[in-house]
Amino acid sequence: MKPVRRSPSTPRGSVDRARGLVLLALLLTLALGAIALMTAVDVWSMTRQRAREQELLFVGDQYRQAIERYYLGAPPGAPRVLPARFEDLLEDDRYPMPVRHLRRLYPDPITGSADWGLLRTGGRIAGVYSLSEQAPLKQAAFPPGYQSFAGKSSYREWKFAVSPSGGPPAANPALPATRVGGVAPSAPPRPIGQDPS
Repeated sequence: MKPVRRSPSTPRGSVDRARGLVLLALLLTLALGAIALMTAVDVWSMTRQRAREQELLFVGDQYRQAIERYYLGAPPGAPRVLPARFEDLLEDDRYPMPVRHLRRLYPDPITGSADWGLLRTGGRIAGVYSLSEQAPLKQAAFPPGYQSFAGKSSYREWKFAVSPSGGPPAANPALPATRVGGVAPSAPPRPIGQDPS
């Protein structure tokens, strides 16, 4: 930094005071910039979480609809059953020409993992849920069929399930909860697509 030249008539104290004011202004500018940056990061983080919540609602509903289509789409004369594994939703081989009930296997938008919690009945998949313990931002104004998600304390409580009769999503299904592959929740998760046998 170039030294400030003072004229012989300028007192030393006024030059020091000017330097102090410049330094104070610089510190205030840096503090305000840091506050603005933290606010922007918070807004971005909340926006990102809201987008992931919307994606979870979409993906969870895709799984629920696919399970329902599989159940209701039993061939004539065949019993209606829920899928035993996710691959049954991708390629339903109960018909001569396999039918696709789900376009692809989606990862959990909240965790980014391929692992989902599974709601099972009779050893078959009746629904899915996120394994995230994070608290949702969305607490109200859910789409029809998912009003029971209001006020939940974690994404894990958002259950995307059908009833065994193929009806609407169950608000609080009384089904044993397991992870993918039918292992107990305390066991290590299996990736989607891995056969439990």
